[in-house]
Amino acid sequence: MLGMNKIERLLPSSEQLKSFVAIAECGNLSHAAERLCRTQSAISVQLRKLEESLNVSLFERQARGMALNANGKKLLPVAQRALAEMRQAGALFEDPLQGRIRVGIPDDYDDNILERALAGFSRSHPGVEIIAHSGCTSGFKADLKQGVLDIAVCSGPDVPSGTILSCEPTIWVAAKGLTLATDDDVPLAVLDRQCWWRDIPTQALEQHGRTWKVVFQSSSFPSLKAAIRAGLAVGVVTQTSLEGWMRVLTEQDGFPPLPSAYRTILTGRDSPPELATAMAGALTEACLEG
Repeated sequence: MLGMNKIERLLPSSEQLKSFVAIAECGNLSHAAERLCRTQSAISVQLRKLEESLNVSLFERQARGMALNANGKKLLPVAQRALAEMRQAGALFEDPLQGRIRVGIPDDYDDNILERALAGFSRSHPGVEIIAHSGCTSGFKADLKQGVLDIAVCSGPDVPSGTILSCEPTIWVAAKGLTLATDDDVPLAVLDRQCWWRDIPTQALEQHGRTWKVVFQSSSFPSLKAAIRAGLAVGVVTQTSLEGWMRVLTEQDGFPPLPSAYRTILTGRDSPPELATAMAGALTEACLEG
């Protein structure tokens, strides 16, 4: 019984978890406070109580904000799942959602994540019609502003506005049979559209002082991957997009580090709030499971 009482004393409150997750996802106190509509001092108190109850520190304080330490990285997925389950419990006896939600999904997304998100949402809310748009995220912000989309997952190398969904490395890949000499031009497969994915490989190689040539261009990621798989070119993908046939190229192979890819959830000003919140939860849960 004494052991159980000790465990109960260690259980964090929902407010502590909300504050912790908001700080972790936003990267600093001010943005987290804005998201939660609280003062910075209020969420600082919640974070301090959480760290004291667990008897660990969770963040490294940096000049530009706060970064998770090893303890924080261990707690984050658990806290996110706990909050998602709390939302599900609260929604058990609500009136079923009805209507239509238009969602924008990056075409560089892992297909399994997209399938889990949409399938999970449909099971939970069978009365809602989903219209999914998959493509380049560079136009999603304008689509949200113009009312073409209700909610969208946007991606980019800079910390953007909105709710941070994930941050993952981008990596150089080639087919396992492709041989590359360090003094040869790097054969590149690139996107031929106006977005950050097109510029990442060329800019990185130029800054590294390595020459390159474009041997394949496409407007879609599946075609890009097909060219890489055929051994025609080197390309850039996210870590979650790695497939068994790919060989990761590192600095030892003469390829420079690449920026991380942030994914954020943005909602339109006139989007149906309950549907947008539910879809954001489905996307978050699918990413956590991924």
